[in-house]
Amino acid sequence: MNFHTITTYNYPKVAQIYQAGIDSENATFEVNVPTYQEWDQKHLPFGRIALFDMSKMVGWASLSRVSEREVYNGVAEVSIYIAPNQQRKGIGTLLLQKLIEESESNGIWTLQCGIMRENKASIELHKKCGFREIGYREKIAELHGVWRDNILMERRSKKIGRSF
Repeated sequence: MNFHTITTYNYPKVAQIYQAGIDSENATFEVNVPTYQEWDQKHLPFGRIALFDMSKMVGWASLSRVSEREVYNGVAEVSIYIAPNQQRKGIGTLLLQKLIEESESNGIWTLQCGIMRENKASIELHKKCGFREIGYREKIAELHGVWRDNILMERRSKKIGRSF
């Protein structure tokens, strides 16, 4: 398995996996895959990781800013998507561990995410990689006529930032 940076060249494979996440109705409230340009504008220039098994992309992960305010420059939101036929094979753990490593190398002290309550596998993956539940947003958004909760999770770096 090899890690690569997500670029315009391999984005069509990212988009395929993203679409599978949309189709699952448990990975995101988005209903359309963004263009590469839209995706590129929303994500940090680092922490854009695709994992390949030979020439096949098996999953990807990325980081986004949580705020434009300078004080939050060390806080990022995690996105992680695994190809449906690659789930429960350790791909998510490899990606999330690599994303944590890259985030810390770039001064990120807090990673956060919101995961649909029904997405138990993602919640467990994040816990396994040092995230903790900090709360939830009840019926935060509607997807196909159903109001869904989001479990809020975060991970504080032990290497970057002040002692908390």
